[in-house]
Amino acid sequence: MRIGVNVPNFGPGTTPDNLARWAKTVEGLGFDLLMVSDHVAVTPDVAKQYPAPFYEPFTTLAWLAGITTTIELGTTVLIVPYRHPLLTARMAANLQQLSGGRLILGVGIGWAREEFEALGVPHERRGALTDEHLRAMQAAWDNEADYRCGQIPLWVGGHHDAGLRRAVEFGTAWHPLRLTMSAYLEKLERLKSIAAELQRPVPALAPRIILRLTDEPLTHPERRAGEGTIEQILDDLEQLRLSGAETVVLDPYNGDPNETLRPEVAWHALATVAMHRS
Repeated sequence: MRIGVNVPNFGPGTTPDNLARWAKTVEGLGFDLLMVSDHVAVTPDVAKQYPAPFYEPFTTLAWLAGITTTIELGTTVLIVPYRHPLLTARMAANLQQLSGGRLILGVGIGWAREEFEALGVPHERRGALTDEHLRAMQAAWDNEADYRCGQIPLWVGGHHDAGLRRAVEFGTAWHPLRLTMSAYLEKLERLKSIAAELQRPVPALAPRIILRLTDEPLTHPERRAGEGTIEQILDDLEQLRLSGAETVVLDPYNGDPNETLRPEVAWHALATVAMHRS
């Protein structure tokens, strides 16, 4: 099972230098994948959780592709309705070519109502727009000569039935975010049911889980996968592997933007996982 890392590309501590240090640290620790998030307009609803500066993912990943060598690069998740689908298709195709085939495109429908308004995109149509855009992107990759770039893995997020159905219809993987283990396993069974209903294969599994290392075990029933002692985290990873997960993305951001000023805390947690993983 491959393990990736979600790198914060936002917040007061995020600078080009720190992004480069993040990339070199994650690749140096032997992780398989580096992913970043997506917002375009840092409206008040976004800024509460992910304040400026917010580095745009395609630009950032193109730059990080030039200072890394083997690690895969991706989005977790690109908000599909925010961009014209042919623009997204071209940027993804170009990044796939420029990185030597290292791109994974994680996609979702978005949530920030004020950001949708700022971009002139109807929030209430975000699911339908995502489906329309994904079809247009896939058509461009299949049919337009200058978009062709080989197969770009498409990881589709979403926990509700519409998102699970979208993952089955479009995704090479289902990419749920920050769930408890019980919720993940429950949604996985629903994903299998939808795949059977649509007579399609179950997509690969690539969950993103929190990474929060504690000294004492966490015992409350709402403990999310990836938080607790190193033993609990390793057990979560093993349960995910046994459930069929091909890749797990660790997310060391715990919600306080000031964490970005102290990346060494996250690097220590990642190093602990890497040491025990080997």
